[in-house]
Amino acid sequence: MKRTVCIILCAMIALSILGCSAAPEAEDTITIIDHADYEVTVPVNIERIAVCGIYPLPSVLTVFFNSAEKIVAMPAVSMAAAKSGLLSELYPEILNAETECVSGDTVNTEELLLLDPDVVFYSSSDTAVGEALRSAGFAAVGISANKWGYNCIETLNNWIALLSQMFPANDKAELVKTRSNEIYELVQSRVANIDESERANIFVLFQYSETTMLTSGKNFFGQWWCDAIGANNVGVELENDNSVAVNLEQVYAWNPDVILVTNFTKAQPADIINSAIGTDDWSGIAAVENGRVYKMPLGMYRSYTPGADTPITLLWLAKTVYPELFGDIDVAAEAKAYYLELFGIELTDEQVMSIFAPVSDAANGF
Repeated sequence: MKRTVCIILCAMIALSILGCSAAPEAEDTITIIDHADYEVTVPVNIERIAVCGIYPLPSVLTVFFNSAEKIVAMPAVSMAAAKSGLLSELYPEILNAETECVSGDTVNTEELLLLDPDVVFYSSSDTAVGEALRSAGFAAVGISANKWGYNCIETLNNWIALLSQMFPANDKAELVKTRSNEIYELVQSRVANIDESERANIFVLFQYSETTMLTSGKNFFGQWWCDAIGANNVGVELENDNSVAVNLEQVYAWNPDVILVTNFTKAQPADIINSAIGTDDWSGIAAVENGRVYKMPLGMYRSYTPGADTPITLLWLAKTVYPELFGDIDVAAEAKAYYLELFGIELTDEQVMSIFAPVSDAANGF
């Protein structure tokens, strides 16, 4: 009997030891479903992050952590925005991130391996990059910019939700979703009853130079911005996905009330009003005649895309296009409160004002 008891006790101890040794292995990783619907196993403790091809994400990650220490690699065009906006001023450590291993839509996996990232984020629409990363052994997480129909609010909410799942200690999913939806609903409540004849007609100048003029058709972010503030995108008839090439003759035919200039072009409102680029003469367009040409904000990133700046950009755009409906909204004060409440970022008055007066160099790389 004693021998039997001894054997049983030894077996229990052995099982206990095995169980204890196996438990940490199970707790070292978590499995998530990314935006490309891949099941991805990532470490619980992620300390080194590389970002490939999803340009706004380094800025979103930085404010999510309130630090850029984890970011070891990012696209050069993301770095250009960081240097031209507030990101590098608030988080100078982001300047230490490597940009050489990410060039356009290609990734140098050999260079990336040397950085030893725990996870690599990439654009889920770029299947070739995703496959290359997985084949090289990286924990590759696809992030989508258009899965939610170019809806910037929904996209931001879903980005933060996935990050909160991967980094539960920094969980901001409900906070961001609640606040961004509140701002969206505020805008909707005020623009919903604008008569069709009173809706502003907006031309989105996505990129512009002596040789190029690109706008947003109905399948790009410009359409969502116009819809979100109860305005008309004059390019809605253009069905191409992403940006669409147009010419000044077409802009004259549309004769927009408002021209919205993104930070994917070096052009400033004064360049349009003064017809200072190439031989184009904008002087006969209603928006130019009435001085209604505006540069989109640049906070943590180029605000035309989804990002941490999206809710404040929405307020700014609504008030800019319909000042009489939003006269009581102090966008600068709202911006200071938003960044502090959601991300713990305390902005000075000067920093807030810089968001709404972006420099041309923010377009470097495009």
